[in-house]
Amino acid sequence: MSRPRILIVGAGFAGYRTARSLSRLTRGRAHITLLNPTDYFLYLPLLPQVAAGILEPRRVTVSLSDSLPDVRLVLGEADRIDLDDRTLHYTGPEGEGGTLAYDRLVLAAGSVNKLLPIPGVAEHAHGFRGLPEALYLRDHVTRQVELAASSDDPGTCAARCTFVVVGAGYTGTEVAAHGQMFTDAQVRKHPLRRGMRPRWMLLDVAPRVLPEMDEKLSATADRVLRQRGVDVRMGTSVKEATHDGVLLTDGEFVETRTLVWCVGVRPDPLVESLGLPMEKGRLLVDPHLRAPGRPELFACGDVAAVPDLENPGSYTPMTAQHAWRHGKVAAENVAASLGLGGARTPYRHRDLGFVVDLGGAKAAASPLGVTLSGVPAGAVTRGYHLAAMPGNRVRVAADWLLDAVLPRQAVQLGLVRSWSVPLDTSSPEVARVPGGPGQRQDASARSGPGAALAADTGDGGTGAGGPGRARPHDEPAKGQPGSGPTQVRPGSGAAEPRSEWETAKGRPTTGRPGSGPAELRSEAETAKGRPATGPGREPGRNQAVGVEPVRNQPGGEPAKNHSGGELAGNRPDGEPARNQPGGEPEPARNQPGGEPAKNQPGGEPAKKQPGGGPAKNQPGGEPAKKQPAPAPPPGHPPPGHPAPGPVKRTDVPDDDSAKGDS
Repeated sequence: MSRPRILIVGAGFAGYRTARSLSRLTRGRAHITLLNPTDYFLYLPLLPQVAAGILEPRRVTVSLSDSLPDVRLVLGEADRIDLDDRTLHYTGPEGEGGTLAYDRLVLAAGSVNKLLPIPGVAEHAHGFRGLPEALYLRDHVTRQVELAASSDDPGTCAARCTFVVVGAGYTGTEVAAHGQMFTDAQVRKHPLRRGMRPRWMLLDVAPRVLPEMDEKLSATADRVLRQRGVDVRMGTSVKEATHDGVLLTDGEFVETRTLVWCVGVRPDPLVESLGLPMEKGRLLVDPHLRAPGRPELFACGDVAAVPDLENPGSYTPMTAQHAWRHGKVAAENVAASLGLGGARTPYRHRDLGFVVDLGGAKAAASPLGVTLSGVPAGAVTRGYHLAAMPGNRVRVAADWLLDAVLPRQAVQLGLVRSWSVPLDTSSPEVARVPGGPGQRQDASARSGPGAALAADTGDGGTGAGGPGRARPHDEPAKGQPGSGPTQVRPGSGAAEPRSEWETAKGRPTTGRPGSGPAELRSEAETAKGRPATGPGREPGRNQAVGVEPVRNQPGGEPAKNHSGGELAGNRPDGEPARNQPGGEPEPARNQPGGEPAKNQPGGEPAKKQPGGGPAKNQPGGEPAKKQPAPAPPPGHPPPGHPAPGPVKRTDVPDDDSAKGDS
């Protein structure tokens, strides 16, 4: 008899605990597969200390392969789940697709940043849910302090040294507390203008800091923050975010270059595509963490709405403590459903208290209901984290000791750029790269402008394609090469993405003289030398399938030695391709009867060039009105000379069908 197949999606607190517990319960009697975008478990509560330079990034990670030797690790992101067929489709880190079959499925995909309908936030703010975001914030804060120290303008210096954190929950409070200490230590090495110091602002619409905690702990945290110099403003939030600063709800405009978004989280959008009953974006499960009507499907952690048996009528909150405990119960019930364990057990919990690290020796804690502050709270907080971490305890303790006796190293590594960590993303644990593989792209799971916003405000849904439908390619991250508004040229079928240089300079997205549209490829396509076409991406017009178009060629982008038409899906009965016999004529640029290409001889000269308007006396154009011929743009041949382009091949005979387009 074959061993049952158990598939776990996500290696956060819930997924990691499920995999570890199942491995111990089954003892080799089941195939356990763990699907996760990264090869490590991330201990999120210590992430603010990474951003503040206290801990090195690898200290808060635990290797999945080393700590789960009996579990098969598959790197990738889940795209679509076929519940009836019991299969899951995923995309690997290099863009390759795959399918995993299962007998039991445990969804523990976690959560992503939550957005609110505030103009400019998605474009100018950064979240704090993954290691790439912490590394980016550490570099960004260091750079702003260094630039402020060398600035002669008091206004610029003040803006660069103002850091705004939105959200006074656990994460936001710890980021502001550690951030103020980090920048104060930096300015001791890089003094600012006389009378100036870094300014951290903590905003929230709630009436007090840490509203989910006991009032005594909240008061302790508020007092420590204010004593340290943090500008705490409760009942205030951001009304609009711009490149130069933020407009607050009280009407004040704060000039800043840093906006950290810690408002909250929302469940991973993957569960919305299942078409099952939901509760505020979370999959409804019974007290045994099983989806009703689906005996093979379990869910735990932030994606699961688990009934709170201690408070009937409510659901357990989205916290790391609950996710960790969910994982153990889910493992026991999955094993029981396969006959590999004891009886099923419902999920019950009892709060053991809360801890908040405020930096240095200060913290706020309530172990077993006992309220602590100051040094005792700091000792309890760090002891709790060491006990809760599944690995790296000695290394973490060593970093804490070194930070107590040695100054911190404030240097920019430059490993993560701003556009690599967009706020609106379904994968905060993975940094974006130019030409990287597509991400999960349901209408409710995509990572484009307004995607998370639509889901958070109730306008999202499961996507136009219905439940389970996913788009194989992701939209570029904001500010990433290839993002922003693009121009689609008539007949080209492809958009012109901006380069990183143009994005940084704020240049318009028009093509450079004589160049064709740029195209972002996946890593797999680049490595294998394939043309940039694939599932979900329409081949460019005037391009043959499987043939890379010629770039920088007058008259558009005809394929090499192929007719310049758009193929009709390779179907015998398909629609005739454009520029093919029987198809819809589509003249190429710079061709008789076509639209002249910009900045090409005979075409429309660049702005601020002699001639101003489109050149006349060209085939298909209006007669010239006795005006002098415009001078060619710099770097282009004069009229009558061929534009630079690829040399015509002579090793193949001419194709008569392509003569009309070349």
